[in-house]
Amino acid sequence: MLTINGDQNYDRLKEVKQFDDSKVGVKGLVDSGLTSIPRFFHHPPETRPTQPTPDSTSAPRTIPVVDFSQPRSTVVDQIRRASSSLGFFQIINHSVPQGALDRMIAGIKDFNEQPTEIKAQHYHREAGRGAAFSTNFDLYQSKAASWRDTLQIRLGPTPPDYDSLPEVCRAAVAEWDPEIRRLGEDLMGLLSEGLGLSKDRLKELSCLDGRVMAAHYYPYCPQPDLTVGLTSHTDPGVLTMVLQNQVSGLQVKYGEDWVDVEPVSGALVINIGDILQIISNEEYKSVEHRVLANPHLDARISIAVFFNPGARENLFGPLPELVSQEKPAVYREFVYADFMGKFFTKELDGKSLTNYYKL
Repeated sequence: MLTINGDQNYDRLKEVKQFDDSKVGVKGLVDSGLTSIPRFFHHPPETRPTQPTPDSTSAPRTIPVVDFSQPRSTVVDQIRRASSSLGFFQIINHSVPQGALDRMIAGIKDFNEQPTEIKAQHYHREAGRGAAFSTNFDLYQSKAASWRDTLQIRLGPTPPDYDSLPEVCRAAVAEWDPEIRRLGEDLMGLLSEGLGLSKDRLKELSCLDGRVMAAHYYPYCPQPDLTVGLTSHTDPGVLTMVLQNQVSGLQVKYGEDWVDVEPVSGALVINIGDILQIISNEEYKSVEHRVLANPHLDARISIAVFFNPGARENLFGPLPELVSQEKPAVYREFVYADFMGKFFTKELDGKSLTNYYKL
């Protein structure tokens, strides 16, 4: 029995398990007509998000938007500057057709807005088993749950069994993966050149091969001030590519302030992951970000593709080309599988993973 706020009769684990076993997700709770959220979604007051102060001068008011129709040297420079400071940028006029973006958003919306009994067929927490639908991968590790549902699909290095994916979004995912892989290869080349490396350096490290899609659905929350959509964290992999609909909520930490990542039509949001911060020897920054609980009646949809090394047993650390007497290695080497093992056994929170490997 866990004591919360002096209440000795509240059994949090029991309530969490009852919710998880129901397989309804937070969308199911909203559909049931509830007007107050269950207590295990309540975050402590000191960790609840606050908006940036109006008089703040240290934070940029917008995230950089990089236009891929510019000359390559300009794109490399803009991506390098954004990755070295904020760790986030948006890209427009990229190679993914608008139709593919629209169909992916629609597919995830349609999946989440199906009857619960259909979605529940995919509700489980077994990593690597087809499509995994659940509420919070860290539901049992976290101190408080977040108001979102997620459909996760492993795209590589082994392609998914498309017949096992939800029928309503199967075709959209099959179209999405090759488009995103091509764009991911372009981005890795631009990021490599920004570090003064050969275009294929990150590709050679298998950084394109391990791809996981996490499609988040943030329904209306009746008490958004008590919870969050996604807690503050950094992404563990190399690079994350995010397609979001026009409902806002994503924020990036800049100094002590939080900056809104406002939706831009046709854009994809790109952010640096912990692995790329490490192998770049901190030339590129992996930055904390979060999602506010959704106060809008329209759902927020965010489809993230995480690019991770496919060579899980290889050693990773600062690249030798980026280490010198003037800029010694900031991190020690590690096996990638061990690194990810640490990520999945802790609560989604902050920068503790990179700090663990600092010299």
